[in-house]
Amino acid sequence: MPLKVSQDPVTDEVDLTRLSQAGDRDAFARLYDAYIERIYRYVYFRVADQQMAEDITSQVFLKAWEKLDSYQIGSSPFIAWLYRIAHNSVIDHYRTRKISISLENANPSEISHEDGTDEKLDLQLKSRQLRDALQELTEEQQQVLILKFISQLSTAEIAQQLGKQPGAIRALQMRALQGLARYFNLESEQTYDL
Repeated sequence: MPLKVSQDPVTDEVDLTRLSQAGDRDAFARLYDAYIERIYRYVYFRVADQQMAEDITSQVFLKAWEKLDSYQIGSSPFIAWLYRIAHNSVIDHYRTRKISISLENANPSEISHEDGTDEKLDLQLKSRQLRDALQELTEEQQQVLILKFISQLSTAEIAQQLGKQPGAIRALQMRALQGLARYFNLESEQTYDL
């Protein structure tokens, strides 16, 4: 969601960031409004739990507000800085919590076709499969795919955020997609072998 202040969102971002660093809460609120959706999508895809994603996203913006004086205007886009905070917050989340899902606690009699539970379960299963497949990729490949397809950044924006050339980003994306294809081909072969 780009900033909607004037004709030049980059200048607006710089101005809003300067005002925020000077303590202007309204300027920071405008940055928050501009980027909350993108950061939430990034976090949600990594944790796949709506409440947890909301909590971590809130923490990201709280950390950004608290550390705003450490952000150097012009060194990277503000959104790139937020993504870095979000990435570190997700890592911290997994370091401090062990997530487990117990199938024994599921009660099949409570599952109803009318409430869409079967569709939700199917979507959760597919999301889990995709997350498992992503775990087979390198950290950089994971980041490129998430930034490209979940956060919908352009190749140039991803290159700037990761400090790489656009050609390197395209190569990482291609290798990552090939890795996912191999993973899902192996999964389907194993399913049919049963």
